[in-house]
Amino acid sequence: MEKPPAVAVIVPATPDRWADVRAALDGSGEQGCWCQAWRGRDAVAKANDESRTATLRRQLTEGPPPPGYLAYLDGMPVGWVGVGVRTETPRLVNSRTIPAIDDLPVWSIGCFRIRPGHRRRGVATALLAGVIGAARLAGAPGVEAYPIDPAGRRVDAGFAFVGIASMFDAAGFRRVQVTDAQSARLPRLLVRLDLKGAATSD
Repeated sequence: MEKPPAVAVIVPATPDRWADVRAALDGSGEQGCWCQAWRGRDAVAKANDESRTATLRRQLTEGPPPPGYLAYLDGMPVGWVGVGVRTETPRLVNSRTIPAIDDLPVWSIGCFRIRPGHRRRGVATALLAGVIGAARLAGAPGVEAYPIDPAGRRVDAGFAFVGIASMFDAAGFRRVQVTDAQSARLPRLLVRLDLKGAATSD
């Protein structure tokens, strides 16, 4: 039986929350990339865990935006969402499978990590709402993501980290295009939420 939806507290990942960042990522039950596979350059993405961990810790001092946001339930870190400005994210700038649709400095969502025991309780939805709110306050022109649409079938958490399209649909994102990138053998979509007052290329 699924647990009822939870009310999560969403906060930016900052240097003083490093222990909670580790708990959220270490406790996700997956082989973590420490949020470097899409964010870092090839050498960083392919480095060992110790090196990637050190890189993420340094990134907590950079920004805005921070490299991610944390979700807490009852004071416990239970989720993470990785965020970056697309035009400043090397592997997105150079991606052949997820092409840029314009040169706006939108915030890009790279991944979600929810700890076992807290999944399917709305934590990812709360993280998404937190990113949208923070992006709006920061004056970002929009938020972009690259989820899959499993059409109702269950997808292993190891592949669902890119997000599920229906969650973005519900948050008002528009489906811009189907990309050549895949997860769980499903094509990843490029979805975009244009924030109020931002110019678009349409």
